[in-house]
Amino acid sequence: MSASLASLCVAAWLLVPGSAGASTSDKCDKRANDTPNKLVACIQTDDLWQHMQALQQIADANPGPDGKPSRNSGEPGYKASVDYVANLMRKDGYKVTIQPYTFDYFAYQGIPSMSEASPTAHDYTLVSDWNPGRSTGSTTADLQPAGGSVLPPTPTPSSASGCAAADFTGFTAGRVALIQRGGCNFGVKVQNAQAAGASAVIIFNEGNPGRTSVISGSLIDSAGNPFVPTIPVAFTSFAVGNDLYNQYQQATQGATALPRMSLSVQGIHDPNRQDYNVIAESRGGDKNHVLVVDAHLDAIYGAGMLDNASGSATILDIAQKMKNVNPRNKLRFIWFGGEELGLLGSKYYVNNLSASELGRIRYDLDADVTASPNYLVGVLDPAGVDLFGRTVTTKFPDQVYEPSKVSRDQLINYFDSSGHQHELFSPVGTDAFSFNMAGVPASGVLTGQDCCKSQDEVNMFGGFTGNYEGNIPSFDGGCVDNPFRWCDNLDNNEKSVLTFMSKGFADTTARMAFDKTVMWAGGNSHPKPNVKIGAKGPHGSTTR
Repeated sequence: MSASLASLCVAAWLLVPGSAGASTSDKCDKRANDTPNKLVACIQTDDLWQHMQALQQIADANPGPDGKPSRNSGEPGYKASVDYVANLMRKDGYKVTIQPYTFDYFAYQGIPSMSEASPTAHDYTLVSDWNPGRSTGSTTADLQPAGGSVLPPTPTPSSASGCAAADFTGFTAGRVALIQRGGCNFGVKVQNAQAAGASAVIIFNEGNPGRTSVISGSLIDSAGNPFVPTIPVAFTSFAVGNDLYNQYQQATQGATALPRMSLSVQGIHDPNRQDYNVIAESRGGDKNHVLVVDAHLDAIYGAGMLDNASGSATILDIAQKMKNVNPRNKLRFIWFGGEELGLLGSKYYVNNLSASELGRIRYDLDADVTASPNYLVGVLDPAGVDLFGRTVTTKFPDQVYEPSKVSRDQLINYFDSSGHQHELFSPVGTDAFSFNMAGVPASGVLTGQDCCKSQDEVNMFGGFTGNYEGNIPSFDGGCVDNPFRWCDNLDNNEKSVLTFMSKGFADTTARMAFDKTVMWAGGNSHPKPNVKIGAKGPHGSTTR
């Protein structure tokens, strides 16, 4: 982190209301922190960081199939995280339920590899040169392009390579299929290649403006169903794919031998792996007016300390500091699993509520990433732009949107009063989206991941463009969204950011716990928005 960013974070923390005379943890532990000022004053860095350290230790003690620290859903490190949270909540008097569900689990085993043996020996580097798809298998074989490639690429996308069985007419079984991006789901290309006898698939970016870098894709069929091929699948850049294509063309003209590739992607696939949500409910509060306060507890690749041990620590500390509070509205703290895999835990939770149970949930507050060193101050707003696409992709009716503005505005007022600018972001991609989809108003906070920050955001919040590893500019997924960097650890979090974001979230939690306007408005049912969740995979494009 740059010195200017560090000084900005420290200065901002000093401006937080109530922080100058912060109560000791011992005093906070004994009293009822039933006002925003009391609760905010009790949110302290040491307490938050203690939870962060514990979750890092859990990851370290529970390596995943790749041998690295892990808190991924469906793995021992995630279950140990569940037990850690559940035990603390029981100790503090909450009614705790561990809700199981099953999901389609896949994890890389060992480290995938891709290399060219001839005519030029070359080892390709993970993440910077290529990414594996969810697949399993290995091969050493000659390469052959599928039909339909458009090279050189046109100014706009036009390739449909590999989308039809006819693109593999004349394909020699056993070879590695080279396929250009575009025209259909990646999984369709792979299925057509495997049907033609390919021993592996390499999909390269199309080469149009904005479509040149290394890609990472989800493998789904034409109906949107995910699957795991039994041959290795690699995604790479236009430059790598174009080079291999040209090598093949030169070989067919007799200049060289065919490119000979070696690929190995080993994985564990379990379509019925068990996972868990942790639900901790306050003793007091009206059961007909429930405030859900949530964060996702799972990681996507590895320890997951920024995404989302940070948000989990935020709501865990708030829940502990509110253990002596008798709120007007029932508090239901939930740590969801499977968020990184497509909001699995929150979808399961919402979809398995009866109509009457859902009707009692009047509001949701979501904490998703609260400690980014190269941070922005994000406030969830159903009318906001998506974090990554920066466009509005989902619109909600007024019955959802208007109440969502209540907590949104509380967060804005808090951050304004503490000297922080803010941005509004859609709940798309967060567990709040599952509640909005069910007709429940929601807001929350995020600080962005460690992958991407625009110059406009640097002007607002300080820091730098690009990602936390220092690659500038870069929108490459950072530590969080890459499976083979293993760097989303404690040092990928900033204590001062975690503190002031948690204080802001505590402020709105305390207000909504006693709210009798929006939380008590209307009947005991919610209108479900007429919107549809898209088929996009959790991390990476599925098509074109």
